Amino acid sequence: MYEFLNITKALAEENRVRILLALEVEELCVCQIIELLELAPSTVSKHMSVLRQARLIDGRKDGRWMYFRLADENAPTEVKEAIAWVKKSLTENERICEDARRLKEILKIDREVLCSRKSRSSEYESNQETEIKVELDS
Repeated sequence: MYEFLNITKALAEENRVRILLALEVEELCVCQIIELLELAPSTVSKHMSVLRQARLIDGRKDGRWMYFRLADENAPTEVKEAIAWVKKSLTENERICEDARRLKEILKIDREVLCSRKSRSSEYESNQETEIKVELDS
């Protein structure tokens, strides 16, 4: 029951489903996922955590980058069936097709350039949030 609930929770949010289907193409760096979804790194990190807890994806760290891929053949049957169901159900979905087109363009960008851009963007967002909090506290 626990695995079932984790899987349904993970699939109950559009961005997590989009991530899952993007990973069908190939293993992706978290920066590429952030670029695709156009979400804050902390938001994407939370989504990745939920997907990992459901065992729908696997991750690995390589140097300063974190990579994710769909769960492999060793995944529980429920996980493999859930992934297959999502793929079958949303193959023709307009949003998923647009994501696939965007992902092709994102994959053309050098990973180091993309990730350094995302890193600077995150630092800027963090500094802006701190400045806003300081102004509100004053």
